[in-house]
Amino acid sequence: MPATDLYQILGVGKDASGDDIKRAYRALARRHHPDVSQNKADAEHRFKEINEAYEVLSDPRKREMYDRYGSVNGAGQGGSDFGGFTSGFAGSGFGDIFDMFFNETRGGQAQRRSGPARGSDLRYDLQITLEEAFAGASKQITFAHLAACERCTGSGAEPGSLVVPCDRCGGGGVMRQVRQTPLGQFVTQAACNKCGGEGQVVQTPCSHCGGGRKEVERKLTVRVPAGVDDGSRIRIAGSGEAGVRGGPPGDLYVYLGVLPHPQFRRDGMNSAYDLVVSFPHAALGGEVRVPSLDGELPLSLQPGTQSGTLYRMRGHGMPDVRGSHRGDHVVTVHVAVPAKLNRRQRDLLEEYARAGGDSVEEDKSFFERVKDAFKPE
Repeated sequence: MPATDLYQILGVGKDASGDDIKRAYRALARRHHPDVSQNKADAEHRFKEINEAYEVLSDPRKREMYDRYGSVNGAGQGGSDFGGFTSGFAGSGFGDIFDMFFNETRGGQAQRRSGPARGSDLRYDLQITLEEAFAGASKQITFAHLAACERCTGSGAEPGSLVVPCDRCGGGGVMRQVRQTPLGQFVTQAACNKCGGEGQVVQTPCSHCGGGRKEVERKLTVRVPAGVDDGSRIRIAGSGEAGVRGGPPGDLYVYLGVLPHPQFRRDGMNSAYDLVVSFPHAALGGEVRVPSLDGELPLSLQPGTQSGTLYRMRGHGMPDVRGSHRGDHVVTVHVAVPAKLNRRQRDLLEEYARAGGDSVEEDKSFFERVKDAFKPE
């Protein structure tokens, strides 16, 4: 077994798909990037470990070798030296065989990181009201991100100082290591630990940032379109972390959370409201005014409306975020029963019960049971 389990490094199982491995790598790389970590030394070690694990597990052939032998250094060979992964066996016929697994040429150069690199994406969680989700809104947000240093324009070098080739790797960005194995001489290459694989070093680091980027606070106006729902996200291109070595910036993703409303509920494209009416109003029917996100709306109650009846007010619900149509405003009627009755009200209810054929004195009819629950003032 290798000294370190690559699956454990990325926090995935051995049955993880390629997409699962990629997602885990991106999340860990953003979290442990040396540019954003307080402990630079630990972050560099962890970041290197994460990249080495990903380089093996993201390559189907290297992953197959690792799963079969516990290493890509050769069947039965221990160790977890995964930096660089340039393979070659001097003086043996096995070089071409291993080249097929590693997809590299014998003695080839390890990939340098000296080219431009895209900045990381950022996430911002924004809370909005249901009214703002209904009508749309412009919200100003403030967030911190890594921006290109204005003093050194992202180079990391103090203005006027030089960026020179690394004297440890000779500007190649990689260090070669030759090991003798039972199968022959094995040459590995890893990123230079002095220049970090860049192949060049800054003679005088920038006094403002020390690395080409620095954390700044930024204000941004976000346009929230009408009809968004809880969990929706808005992508703002180019507003993430600044790129490295002249690379493009990442994106900002604004995730929306819709706050609960004291009156209304949302059900997909529909809005919902509970309307409480008196017993006489429900029995006789008539016009009422119903609150909605679209303002007060007229509603005609049918005579004899029962508690729990639904009225659908079409086209007065939530708008579609693409602007094609709108949902409905669904009103649920609840008939209110008074908790107390004065003498006059009690007499009228008894007269109503008699007129409807209900016994007031002898039988415990449904209406009588309701009436007995009331207490006169």
